[in-house]
Amino acid sequence: MNLLLVFLTIAITLGAYLFSRFLNKRYPSPLVNVVFLSTALIVVVFWLSGVTVSQYQEAKNILTYLLGPATVALAIPLYRNRKLLQQNILPVVGGIVVGTTANIITTVLVAEFLGLDKLIVTSLVPKSVTVPIAVSVSGILNGDPTLTSVFVIATGMIGTFLTPVLLNLFKVTNPLVRGLAYGTTAHGQGTASALAEGTVQGSMSGVAMGIAAIYMSLAAPFLVHHLFSL
Repeated sequence: MNLLLVFLTIAITLGAYLFSRFLNKRYPSPLVNVVFLSTALIVVVFWLSGVTVSQYQEAKNILTYLLGPATVALAIPLYRNRKLLQQNILPVVGGIVVGTTANIITTVLVAEFLGLDKLIVTSLVPKSVTVPIAVSVSGILNGDPTLTSVFVIATGMIGTFLTPVLLNLFKVTNPLVRGLAYGTTAHGQGTASALAEGTVQGSMSGVAMGIAAIYMSLAAPFLVHHLFSL
């Protein structure tokens, strides 16, 4: 293991993130999305410098390991906003269930309308939940876990870009609602963007991400089975 390369690639990753955050604060616009922009910057820098995916693997493993404590840390803003969640628990859960159900149904129907192979359709269904859950659901549906992982990452990136655009277009300003939208559509990447907006948005996005994942694992097999039998 080349420690210098590991530290260098970690520094590039953090630098891209900090630079993206700076631009986002300087020019607050969905077009300057932190997740999308930092990812693009890292890809460009690695491409220009000749760093390969395998060379980035060690740095990625370290950063991925830190996702555990970072995810647990989401409990802090959630605890601070627990009263807001308690006061709105029924509409919160109802909105997440409806949103996740609509996500499953529209994914299957649109994919079938486009004539996509059943393997691709079943791999697409769990695209809006976090990777570990999505891969497990994909296996239950006889999808391809590798394809599902790609779809989840792509959905997160697209979701972090489109979610604020659509929320702003429809003049949705309630921080609770914005947070739920991020977490239901774009899982962890959406939650990162929601936290950049505010603690309420971030905590509610974390709640939506967790509930959506649980509901997806329970509902997806049943809904997909019935949709394919129509």
